[in-house]
Amino acid sequence: MSGRRAELEARLATVRQRVAAALEAAGRTDGVTLVAVTKFFPASDVDLLAELGVTDIGENRDQEAAAKVAELAHRDRLTVHFIGQLQTNKAGSVAGYADVVHSLDRAKLARALDRAAEREGRVLDVLVQVGLDTAGGRGGAAPEEVPALADLAADLPHLRLRGLMAVAPLGEPPRPAFARLRSLAERVRADHRDATWLSAGMSADLEDAVAEGATHLRVGSAILGSRESHR
Repeated sequence: MSGRRAELEARLATVRQRVAAALEAAGRTDGVTLVAVTKFFPASDVDLLAELGVTDIGENRDQEAAAKVAELAHRDRLTVHFIGQLQTNKAGSVAGYADVVHSLDRAKLARALDRAAEREGRVLDVLVQVGLDTAGGRGGAAPEEVPALADLAADLPHLRLRGLMAVAPLGEPPRPAFARLRSLAERVRADHRDATWLSAGMSADLEDAVAEGATHLRVGSAILGSRESHR
């Protein structure tokens, strides 16, 4: 385990240096939240990350995430983000262990999450996922649908609208896509002043995301290594 801890520590340090350099290059004096994407990796890795100062983790498969979160020794130190596309019938499960859902992309899911959060006696933070890919392969609501979906989420009593999320589309440079996301986020923020989160950027494109105002970066392989080798 000591070898794995050293590996994670070194990778984490490199990513933090990249983030710091990206913030400086963008002339930003605020910080960003680093969400370590731990899908396919064991709870022991998550606990090591918590010991290394990671405060936020991301999971995208409900069955795996539910079991893993239940195993964590350091659950109280962590904010758990559900970042994957979410079926409505899984809303009840996700609302039981996740603190934030990044993938709200339709009204039916918003209402299901609201009901589930009510049953759990909690308020769930949510981000509206924007589909930046015209082919739809990355998921998310169409940009023109986002303001109405944000309004709905803000009105539901057991959801707290935090902002927007997107994945860079395939086949085009990420920076222009993140610029479109930023513009849309500013429109939503004009109506919902607390919707200040912008979740964008992963291992390969975090610099572009930081340049366009991302507040949350979802970084997996750069921190944890190849997922396939740990399955």
